[in-house]
Amino acid sequence: MGERQHKTDARLKETHSCLVLLDRQSIGPIANSAILNPIRSMPEVVNCNSTDLARLAIFPIHHYLKWRDRPSSSLLMSLARILSAVIAIVLALGMILLGGWYFTLGFAVIVYLGELEYFQLARAKGIAPAAKTTLVASQAILFISTLSPTYLADAVLPIAGTVICFYLLFQPKLATIADIAASILGLFYGGFLPSYWVRLRSLDTAEFSNLPLGGYFPTSLEDWRSLPLGLTVTLLAFGCIWAADIGAYVVGKLFGRTRLSDISPKKTVEGAVFGVLASVIVAIGGTWLLGWQGFPLTGLALGLIIGIASLLGDLTESMMKRDAGVKDSGQLIPGHGGILDRTDSYVFTAPLVYYFVTLLLPALPG
Repeated sequence: MGERQHKTDARLKETHSCLVLLDRQSIGPIANSAILNPIRSMPEVVNCNSTDLARLAIFPIHHYLKWRDRPSSSLLMSLARILSAVIAIVLALGMILLGGWYFTLGFAVIVYLGELEYFQLARAKGIAPAAKTTLVASQAILFISTLSPTYLADAVLPIAGTVICFYLLFQPKLATIADIAASILGLFYGGFLPSYWVRLRSLDTAEFSNLPLGGYFPTSLEDWRSLPLGLTVTLLAFGCIWAADIGAYVVGKLFGRTRLSDISPKKTVEGAVFGVLASVIVAIGGTWLLGWQGFPLTGLALGLIIGIASLLGDLTESMMKRDAGVKDSGQLIPGHGGILDRTDSYVFTAPLVYYFVTLLLPALPG
């Protein structure tokens, strides 16, 4: 190793090149940068067995410095990020407020786009999942969850999984374990778990519907306890997730010092702890406003569940991106990346909140 390093150093001095070490997290911006176009055939790439390095490349120094010292567009990116967030929040609140098929159709679009990004990550690993079959099955789960939020929707998962396996059996190219596993995970992660948001919002929908397509628009917001359970719980859950995301981001940026995980190097312990705390604060306030039994313990429990589940969802998506060697799951949302980058916190949260409300709360003494 010492001899190889000596030869590399000698070559750097001779060619005035720059040795750039890139880990999987930072390689994305450079790999996707147009600055490499003139020299894409030139770099000498050495594959490393180390899990910390994606590749070790030698670039001509003037190309690297030109990329490194490019004019900053951080202000424009920040404005785009804020504008995208505002638009997303307005659309989300509109979907939640209307409920019914309005919520389902909006969520169906999100699930469809998210699964497309998931399958792109799988294909980046050389996997050939049953994408079309999984996309259709996921949409079926969402629609059936609107019509029958309980047992019928649960039955779709094993049936759809069986159909996916049968589909892969009869492909011209022999399917692999990875192909089957990626397809089933896409169905579970991208379709079945998100369907719990539809089930959650559907609670009490039939009794309160005052719009076509099962929609609802409140005539008064003075008494939150008189609103449909599905509406109030969904708003509360989204509020907890937003609080956790914002709290973790702000505190992590300002005070974060301790890395939380190698999966996502920018996340810190300080940010994660405050994110969970912010979720708890919003949950306690929400359960007080709604007059839930068991207050404040129910608010504390709900806030912890949502805060931790949203964090684990974020880390899970980061793990998939890191394995695929990409920085973002897509580029659909300016300043934020792809759909999965913005919805990863919601995936594991929905079923936990749904069963918290439908199983635990009714069991508590009034």
